[in-house]
Amino acid sequence: MLLGNVFQQFYSLIDSIIVGKFIGKGALAAVGTSMPITFLLISLFIGITMGFTIIISQYFGAKDMVRVKKAINTLYIFIFFTSIVMSVIGILISGWIFRVIGMDPSIIPQAKLFLQIFMAGLLFLFGYNGTSAILRGLGDSKTPLYFLIGSVVLNIILDIIFVPILGWGVWSVAVATVISEAAAFISQIIYLNRYHKVINFSFADLKFDREIFNKGIKIGLPTGLQQTFVAAGMVTLYGIVNKFGVDANAAYSVAGRIDNFAAMPAMSFSMALSTFVGQNLGANKPERVVAGLRSTLAITAVISVAVSFITVLFGKYLMRMFTDDPAVIELGRGYLAVIGSFYILFSTMFVLNGVMRGAGDTLIPMFISLISLWVIRIPIATMLSSHHAIGIYGVYWSMPIGWFTGAALSFAYFLTGRWKKKAVVKYSAEGKRVE
Repeated sequence: MLLGNVFQQFYSLIDSIIVGKFIGKGALAAVGTSMPITFLLISLFIGITMGFTIIISQYFGAKDMVRVKKAINTLYIFIFFTSIVMSVIGILISGWIFRVIGMDPSIIPQAKLFLQIFMAGLLFLFGYNGTSAILRGLGDSKTPLYFLIGSVVLNIILDIIFVPILGWGVWSVAVATVISEAAAFISQIIYLNRYHKVINFSFADLKFDREIFNKGIKIGLPTGLQQTFVAAGMVTLYGIVNKFGVDANAAYSVAGRIDNFAAMPAMSFSMALSTFVGQNLGANKPERVVAGLRSTLAITAVISVAVSFITVLFGKYLMRMFTDDPAVIELGRGYLAVIGSFYILFSTMFVLNGVMRGAGDTLIPMFISLISLWVIRIPIATMLSSHHAIGIYGVYWSMPIGWFTGAALSFAYFLTGRWKKKAVVKYSAEGKRVE
């Protein structure tokens, strides 16, 4: 899963490197600002998909393959209709949303076209990610990785052909991404239909199960709302950054790409732990949950320290991969120096939330996330950045402060043990399954 998420980040990393080196910092800012807006538009879907993954993992742990199949079919129907609706919404509001956050008018046309093309291909993005989530719920994290690697390689080849060779604009980078996602989804479905025992994608055989859908919504909606509010917070922060000009926007976008890459280990292990928790609770083995948490915290702590070392000491050189502009490099280096020092807080918060999500308790993590972002981080970013002596560094420092708040609240709730009562598959005191 870690390797898969690392390769997933290559989509945005390669896009940013090629755009920054061959088109310019205006295009770099356009692509960078489009990403959190894209996340805002698709985050509700991502969260609900996680809810279905939890259901699939718990039924799979209980060896209830009939309900596993029903959950998979219901998720695919949800994916199809949701992707169409979100594509239309994204295309219609693409220009308006960039004006709302105060983007420099000179780069809005590039950002608008990039976003419209990206949103037009949501069916492939949702389809691939949904299928990968299903496979992870079944304990298979390798198959999604293989198709993702192929997709990333294709994306890199197309980026190089479209921009440096043909000299096309930033819009062609979005085209390359959509083509790569389509290739990944279609080839994935063809492979699974031939070789997988559980997943057999066929529109004619898909059947909607209202009971499972309601359970998926109940578990996934809080996470989806959390993701939506987090994405809205990211867009709001871009609105604050935009006040400092194109250089600040480009630096924040590039450093954010590196930051996302650095955060991948913690996020990946958290997702793996959620599946681990779901399967073990489904199999009535709750004692393994705490052991899994301890191991995951130890692993992510070691990785976080190593990642912090790299980003803090080599931030300037990482920024140079994307741009040669000195002002952008210096602003990005400052971002990485501040944020990179506190990755252990981020990993702790994410891993603890992974346990609760795996158990099916997604409501409390949603509130914790909203508090750390909207009550702590955004107000602090607004207040500190308004001081001339601090400037954009106020936005940078607000992030670790928010992480600390989230980690402390998550740990406090974990200690209460209430998350154990939220499992979909329940057992009596005698160890018998209760329907």
